[in-house]
Amino acid sequence: MDINFKKLVEKYNDEALNLLMKDLSINSIYDASTISENAPYGKGVKACFDLLKEVALKDGFKVDTCDGRCLEIECGEGEKLIYILAHQDVVPVSGNWKYYPFTPTIEEGKIYARGTSDDKGPGIASYYALKALKDAGLIKNFRVRLVFGGDEERGSSCLEYYFKVLKKEDPTYGFTPDGDFPLIYGEKGIMNYIYEGEISFKDIVYIKAGVVSNSVIDKAEVKVRNPQLLDNYLRRRSRIEVEKVAEDTYIFKGKAAHGSLPHLGINAGIIALSTLGDCYNEPYLQLLANEYENVNGKNLHCYYKSENLGETTYNVGLISYENNKFSMTVNFRYPENAEIEKIKTKLQESSPFKITFAEPSEVLYFDPEKNKFIQELAKVYVEETGDTVNKMMTIGGGTYAKEAKNTIAFGSHFPGKEDHIHDENEKIDLEDFYTSMSLYAHAIYALGNLDEN
Repeated sequence: MDINFKKLVEKYNDEALNLLMKDLSINSIYDASTISENAPYGKGVKACFDLLKEVALKDGFKVDTCDGRCLEIECGEGEKLIYILAHQDVVPVSGNWKYYPFTPTIEEGKIYARGTSDDKGPGIASYYALKALKDAGLIKNFRVRLVFGGDEERGSSCLEYYFKVLKKEDPTYGFTPDGDFPLIYGEKGIMNYIYEGEISFKDIVYIKAGVVSNSVIDKAEVKVRNPQLLDNYLRRRSRIEVEKVAEDTYIFKGKAAHGSLPHLGINAGIIALSTLGDCYNEPYLQLLANEYENVNGKNLHCYYKSENLGETTYNVGLISYENNKFSMTVNFRYPENAEIEKIKTKLQESSPFKITFAEPSEVLYFDPEKNKFIQELAKVYVEETGDTVNKMMTIGGGTYAKEAKNTIAFGSHFPGKEDHIHDENEKIDLEDFYTSMSLYAHAIYALGNLDEN
């Protein structure tokens, strides 16, 4: 059947934009203060789920609220089951925004708001792709589940609950609209670890840096007991960007970036550790700053690289010191050849503190030369965009693809576009938003009718 997917979805453009603007207006950062039995991630995530549930029921979908962990929207019949996995939670806000991050604003064909690209925009595009197919009677002999999670940014406990506690079916095929086009066939492993312990830095009152582990620290606030010494030090080092906000308090400035791409940011936390360590002669701060100055782990002597997945990355995302208690959280990402136990041993040997290692999110990899599922989605991308130049890829980022079987990341970031994911002034191009609707409609249809034989 020859289907014009662009024409199929374009009549939903205004409706999709209207719902997206409502969705973006909800602050769905994880909020421990408003957690309840039916809102395990706080009132903001629940408000997003309630909004989408109301729309989906009105549009004739089956809906499961999944104990408040996810929102499942389903249609179709048959054994084959296609999943789309998106999320409604967003990362905390930092930096200097042009507009209030939860008042979505359209300017020159772009929407600015927290969640536009990660992941409300792609999620709403997926919903209207599914609705267009359903309304046109094109979902035949297969089922589709669009699942919105509520805790992707903190480690995907939502999907872990969905599949392991609720025992939901595994997908025949699935994709998450939370990565890059053309598609992502491999993802590095991810493991957070935390330095924690008691130590006295006699001239430092506190260090407060970072908002989440998987973002480069863009601001580090420091209070000291001997500000004159620091003032003199900073006068000799004009390249350090710092603002003195009180007689004894300073804010070191950097540039945010996603934790999988720390080389794109400037880590204010590392700058603060290096400055304080050098100025006040604190050897351990100097050591940490030196070890993590190179984001690939070369100074740690824990560097690995593979042809499939590239280099190790070590992003210092959180630093805290007060009342002689120090902690630092590192977001570590690695290719398939990294020797994790050796890395753990090496890191612990150089630290006076105990390091706590979280459970890793393992490496994901599909062979693009042999996997028909991958090849089909690559074909969909080319047919919808005409782009034969940009090629499928592997990434350092971790997506929902690791939480489900036979699932990859497919969009929604288009090649050559800036979306400022996890950064100030996050945005999405309206043109890309509408294009992704046709891409996702085509992808759902193609996977539902894919014959592996």
